[in-house]
Amino acid sequence: MALSLTPVPTLTTERLELVPLGPTHLDGTWAALQEPEVLRLTGTHARFTREGVETWLRSLADREDRADWAILRRDDGAHIGEVVLSDLDEENLSAGFRIALAGPRWFGAGYGTEATRAVLRHAFDTVGLHRVELEVYAFNPRAQRAYEKAGFVVEGRRREALRWDGEWVDAIVMGMLADG
Repeated sequence: MALSLTPVPTLTTERLELVPLGPTHLDGTWAALQEPEVLRLTGTHARFTREGVETWLRSLADREDRADWAILRRDDGAHIGEVVLSDLDEENLSAGFRIALAGPRWFGAGYGTEATRAVLRHAFDTVGLHRVELEVYAFNPRAQRAYEKAGFVVEGRRREALRWDGEWVDAIVMGMLADG
């Protein structure tokens, strides 16, 4: 049986609805890309055009190697970020993980942990993955703690993996296995 990340299902939690990310989320995605702290925490040096982002969002429906979700608050529909399973490795039953909240106003409320847990349940219980892995930059200990709360374990460190504002920053490698 082949693994598949598609079709991307809607995932619902107590406070959130994770829906397939696409062109209808252009405004929320674009707004997040204008937040300097979001760019820093994700190590994003790239600069984007609105047209380029729209083209990217349109392309996601045709991708079989990844699953992208917009994170929406259930009570008001606010677009508060995105979460992604990517780099599907069918032979090794693994994928990468990434999450980005749309700005500092969403930090510290547990939204990231809630979305992460929902996607991990899907990855392990529905898709059938054995391993999910990520990298988090050393200047983001809040995210590292959230990943640990969700069950990720620190596995290593990529020294000086990112150059940000003239300083070298390590990337912390974390992983989670289906059986804990």
